[in-house]
Amino acid sequence: MEYIYAALLLHNAGKDVTEENVTAVLKAAGVAAEDARVKALVAALEDVNIEEAISKAAVAPVAAAPAAAAAPAAAAPAAEEEAEEESKKEEEEESGMAGLGALFG
Repeated sequence: MEYIYAALLLHNAGKDVTEENVTAVLKAAGVAAEDARVKALVAALEDVNIEEAISKAAVAPVAAAPAAAAAPAAAAPAAEEEAEEESKKEEEEESGMAGLGALFG
């Protein structure tokens, strides 16, 4: 992800997305840049209109919002069941510890 963020940062700053610029941004952020990954990123972005890709990506989550809103509601019962199971496990551990305490007086 750091490589993509570097490319987006360069694009936002109005700079060319080149191997040298991406490497410089990554090094400035403290990331050890791998030459092969930088080359692959720059080659992949060569024919991409970044502004168009960003605008399409910004629209996609809005269309998926109703489905995303339904997912947490469906996950709530599962979360409650997990919490119940966790509390049962804790109770079993506590009762087991009490029995061990009796062995040592």
